[in-house]
Amino acid sequence: MSIEVNNESGVEVDEQRMIALAGHVLAAMDVNPLAELSLIVVDEDHMAELHEKWMGEPGPTDVLSFPMDELRPGGGARGDGEGPVDPALLGDVVLCPTVAEQQAAEAGHSTQDELDLLLTHGILHLLGYDHAEPEEHKEMFGLQAKLLEEWRDR
Repeated sequence: MSIEVNNESGVEVDEQRMIALAGHVLAAMDVNPLAELSLIVVDEDHMAELHEKWMGEPGPTDVLSFPMDELRPGGGARGDGEGPVDPALLGDVVLCPTVAEQQAAEAGHSTQDELDLLLTHGILHLLGYDHAEPEEHKEMFGLQAKLLEEWRDR
């Protein structure tokens, strides 16, 4: 996997942990090892701009995903179910650590745990998962929890 981190936030984050977690999620989802992923860490102002521009909603959010190619886990770019997803540029996951910190405090866990959750969530969005409908929500959040549990138990 080619996983690149660009921290523009001014906040220190554990970039090596982000790369390792992203690698874990992509491998578990049977994404081709030649695939490329970009992780971008931004401040609240930049995240608010992206949130407004792309989602039409005001203020910063925790994570945004910008997929580049139509990919599905375990099925190649065509979704044929025959082996790993074709090598490709997956896209960008944009994280805002200050929003993550606020959410972590509200949830009663560490900022690192929140960033792990958000990164996993963002990657699943790149792979075509969504949570708009109840069944989609159940599938995506169940998979997210499973991937994070495997990550913590490794």
